[in-house]
Amino acid sequence: MLRSDMKPLVLGGLLAGLSLMPVTVAARQLPAETSIPVTLETTVSSATSHPEDRVDARVRADVVSGGKVVIPAGSELRGHVITVRRPGKVKGLAYVSMSFSELVVGGKTYRISSRRIGVQGQPSHGRDAKIIGGGAGAGAVVGAIVDGKGGAAKGALIGAGAGTGAVLATRGKDVTLASGSRWRVRLVKPLDLD
Repeated sequence: MLRSDMKPLVLGGLLAGLSLMPVTVAARQLPAETSIPVTLETTVSSATSHPEDRVDARVRADVVSGGKVVIPAGSELRGHVITVRRPGKVKGLAYVSMSFSELVVGGKTYRISSRRIGVQGQPSHGRDAKIIGGGAGAGAVVGAIVDGKGGAAKGALIGAGAGTGAVLATRGKDVTLASGSRWRVRLVKPLDLD
């Protein structure tokens, strides 16, 4: 065999060997504690939501690792409501929590583990004091008009009692995470995407 005849055989054999090798795509990885910026597409509220209700969100900015976009903006996150607690009439603050378990990138769904997002309502002590105080003040004015100084004292007590009754009959403020609100979803475990 001549040297010139060997080149096509060697090159042909090399190409044939390459076509049999499995094609591997470099995986993109995000480490645990990576923060994914999202915008909620579902409203979650202590007044209307229930545990296991579905929650959807969209990634609002590219998530980059190693100089490459791993999760493009517009990708979808799916999760569910975990806890819902209505506010109490006397004590107990509203609370809601949710978590995301799926990420959809380019039509492919990946399982993820994320930290819970939980929000607790604010206490209403200042509002309650205003209602009670307002009732006492109004009662004092009415009592003074009807019966002078003694009537003012009695009216203040009756008015304060009415204000207290209003507070006891009214729930505290609910917590609402509105559709369109911005949050950050933090990964608990590393995430590999291909």
